[in-house]
Amino acid sequence: MANLHVPNELISFPFSDLPEDVQVCILSFLTPSEIASFACTSKRSSSLCQNDGELWFSMCDRRWGSSTQIDKWGNGKITYKQLYKTLAEYENLIGFWRRSGNTGVNSPPLVFFEWGPSFITGSRVSPSKAGSYRVMKAPFLWISVASNGEPVNFLDPECRFELSDDLINSGDLIRVNIGFMGKSHVVVEEHLSFAYSNSPMGRNIGFGRVSSLGNVVGEEYGVVEDVVGAQSGSLGTSPDRLMSEIYQYFANRTNPGGDRASRKQRKREKERQGRRKWEPEHFVKIVNCSPTALRPLQGLWKGICDDMNLDFYLVAYDDIGGIACRRVGDSSTPFSGYSPVFWTSNTKFIESPFSFEEENLYDSRKHLRSLAAADHIQRQTSWTENEAVSRILYINSSYDLVLPDLVGTSNPRHVEGRIWQYRDGTFGFGFIRDNYIIDLKHIAQNGCLLDSAKLCSD
Repeated sequence: MANLHVPNELISFPFSDLPEDVQVCILSFLTPSEIASFACTSKRSSSLCQNDGELWFSMCDRRWGSSTQIDKWGNGKITYKQLYKTLAEYENLIGFWRRSGNTGVNSPPLVFFEWGPSFITGSRVSPSKAGSYRVMKAPFLWISVASNGEPVNFLDPECRFELSDDLINSGDLIRVNIGFMGKSHVVVEEHLSFAYSNSPMGRNIGFGRVSSLGNVVGEEYGVVEDVVGAQSGSLGTSPDRLMSEIYQYFANRTNPGGDRASRKQRKREKERQGRRKWEPEHFVKIVNCSPTALRPLQGLWKGICDDMNLDFYLVAYDDIGGIACRRVGDSSTPFSGYSPVFWTSNTKFIESPFSFEEENLYDSRKHLRSLAAADHIQRQTSWTENEAVSRILYINSSYDLVLPDLVGTSNPRHVEGRIWQYRDGTFGFGFIRDNYIIDLKHIAQNGCLLDSAKLCSD
């Protein structure tokens, strides 16, 4: 029953009396399980819930329409009900992930997934080496779905910027599977059974061709079509029989230039087979990437270090109220992949007004910033107001965690430090033993990378 509120009167009437477009709009706010329950109430309800072009389109559009072009996925041939299930699984990828373990891949460990028009792009993210706040973004993974509903995922070891038919047909891309192990762990591994079907030889005998049209949208994938079936007299055939028929097909081929094309194809296949198998990569999701009112320091940050290079930092709150900050570096280098920077077990801030000693401790230190940011500060008098210290937190250096001999020493300058939180929500940190402050800025905001730049193609 639906209720219509009229001044001084409440009118009730059946949900089925509402116009169909209004019913669809209301149902689009439900979850798939709730839709399934509603479909069991009557034949009319069942018919309405099976309306793919209206109800399931509205459900997809309401949830993801502002992030991606839902009518473009699967070349527009996949049902919206199936698309809803696919995107609900893919949605968890959006955000930051960190490569887990030493896989031998010589690339940045931080990965950022974001929506594209009809695919999800995974980009390797690294700090610039020019002493600026620029974040280098290198797309390497495209995740989409074929028109038959099957997942289609390509990895580009060279991290090129745009995907094209020529690039896909060149054989340089690697077809991969994305394995979801819960919500915080994914595995990217080579899809070896696709290597043959995506080769020119495989396409010539009827294996589905990859057609990107500027993105990772395909036609049919990994399916033997009627060419092979017509030769065998049956669509269902054993692997040995299939390979025999493939051999017979090429043995009987006669066309001009066939020998030269055959030699070229054999060379390409030999090169492909000689290529080393792509080792699986494991990624762990970085949850809580942004600060909150209760956890104002948590998340991913970037800052200029004492060597004037940009570094990434991850600040996390533990279950017992402590805070730890680690660098997100190259995990292949000892002690740098996830090395601790500072920690504290006391999260109580010192509020303004501050003592003379605390003000002097802050004022006597140099802020480490990029040259461009430092020049901007000199020209903008309001910057000092925006970064005025609002609160102070005591921290400890990681030295007392990894060098036990320093614990309890008479000189606290080696391990004691401060976090200075600014009015704009960012913060800087430093240690008493040093004369500088590392000011941290956001890496991303509202789901977008800040100060991002593409790597040079060479």
